[in-house]
Amino acid sequence: MSTYRVETRPETTTAGITDTVPMTKIGRIADRIPEIAGWLAERGSHPAGAPYFRYRVIDMAADLVVEVGFPVPDGAALTSAGAVAVGTIPAGRYVTTVHHGHPDGLVDATGALLRWAAEEGLTFDRHDTDAGDAWAGRFEFYLTDPAEQPDMAQWDTERVSSPAN
Repeated sequence: MSTYRVETRPETTTAGITDTVPMTKIGRIADRIPEIAGWLAERGSHPAGAPYFRYRVIDMAADLVVEVGFPVPDGAALTSAGAVAVGTIPAGRYVTTVHHGHPDGLVDATGALLRWAAEEGLTFDRHDTDAGDAWAGRFEFYLTDPAEQPDMAQWDTERVSSPAN
């Protein structure tokens, strides 16, 4: 049984790479995580939290616009360079839950989170575009370090989406 909650989060500075990929090639963007960690290290910085996927635009039948990255320490003097952009996760209210299990279960976990929010009368900060559903804030934070827990069935992934109300 999943636990859902609405919480307020502060603005968080990030470093990430955005790409457009079909769902069948989502691993292509995940493979860029070490590149971002290396980019941070080259600049004397480091990740300040778990890696994330930010789903900016979603069309499951076509393409997804996905950002992968890390939160970075407050006050880190970083400037976008190359493929890596410095940005933010906006401050605000978010619906959250943690999925325990293989990442293949995240689609179902997301559906459950969206159903729970609808039952609670929450709507999300999203709008339709020609490219698909555009989201102000829809994230997955990968809380489990694969080097420490290689069994993907034991991973914890936090789902976070910004409600509009």
